[in-house]
Amino acid sequence: MGGDTEPPPVSSDPPEFSPGEPAVLPASGLQSLLDALAGLGYTTIGPTVRDGAIMLGPLHSVTDLPGGWTDEQDAAHYRLRPSGSPALFGFAASAQSWKSILFPPRELLWSGERTAAGFAVAPPAAPPRYALLGVRSCDLHALTIHDQVLLGRGAADAAYAARRRDAFIVAVACGNPGGTCFCVSMGTGPGPTAGYDLALTELTDGPGGHRFVVRAGSERGRGLLGQLPVGPAGRADLGAAAAVVRDSAARMGRELDTSGIRDLLYDNAEHPHWDDVASRCLSCTNCTLVCPTCFCTSTEDITDLTGERTERHRVWDSCFTSEFSHLTGGSVRGSTKSRYRQWITHKLAAWIDQFGTSGCVGCGRCITWCPAAIDITKEAAALREPGPAIPAAAQQGGEGEP
Repeated sequence: MGGDTEPPPVSSDPPEFSPGEPAVLPASGLQSLLDALAGLGYTTIGPTVRDGAIMLGPLHSVTDLPGGWTDEQDAAHYRLRPSGSPALFGFAASAQSWKSILFPPRELLWSGERTAAGFAVAPPAAPPRYALLGVRSCDLHALTIHDQVLLGRGAADAAYAARRRDAFIVAVACGNPGGTCFCVSMGTGPGPTAGYDLALTELTDGPGGHRFVVRAGSERGRGLLGQLPVGPAGRADLGAAAAVVRDSAARMGRELDTSGIRDLLYDNAEHPHWDDVASRCLSCTNCTLVCPTCFCTSTEDITDLTGERTERHRVWDSCFTSEFSHLTGGSVRGSTKSRYRQWITHKLAAWIDQFGTSGCVGCGRCITWCPAAIDITKEAAALREPGPAIPAAAQQGGEGEP
């Protein structure tokens, strides 16, 4: 009798979408994401073209995104050029990291003003609720590192916590790695795997046309996804999205051998290659300023000419300045050689001891924006090569610096 059972009727309605499943958002629907974030009270920050580079700035419309633009990146080289593609995220790491939003380069800590009763101190205004759109996987890992450094220790950074707590993260898989990218070596990309509310993979061809495969990574991400004009992602969409990440991983511009790298740095404090680096390094601090994980700061006090008002600001600092390690009697690291050695050793070795992870996420910004074209991947590799013998007197005396 079972053979007489009628098959279920065929419906012409599209399959029902569940916000817990991968979805497809047409490119024309991306504006609805921006509108939804604005409706929830978020200030959306993302990539935009400014001053000849892809920078981070406020986004109100899809037209603010760098559609049709891509970048060329190599050591000491950055150029913006038309891509010939409708892709909105067809570029590598932006010139700025997201650190500049959640941990800004200059931040008011408090202001004070003389009054009839004495002196009144006011805290800074509360930060806006940020939505970060276009975060790459390397930068997601950098945010995780900052969470550990700035929130996970005994004294949490209150200002960072206030910005990070409510931040809505929209990640985008990297489909166009730059010549200085090496996130695959660091295990940090190119596809986002965690730490986001929504993750997008941009597709520009195929039967579906220009579209995004969207995945939710949190409850609030699922809630927002349910408000967007999306449909379920088919097998072809998921396969195309996986191919974007797979192809990107195969086109890294750089690689870094991380095997035994902690001991490599510790065991080569007197390697002669440090002199070669020092002969090129300008101590300009560019590498630390563009690095998404560096977190050193100083404070500045500013008083107006009348003496009636003062402000205290926290500002980024760098271990490449001689003043950074200045103690009574002078600078601990008085030479460029010792400062570069300190930076790379902390980044790739001591960071592991302090925080259980590398301090490098393979974004390549330090290579791109170094005016002397110093390349962290090449400098680390050079330490694996035997150098000329070091005289015993030099080994004992060294520079007189750690």
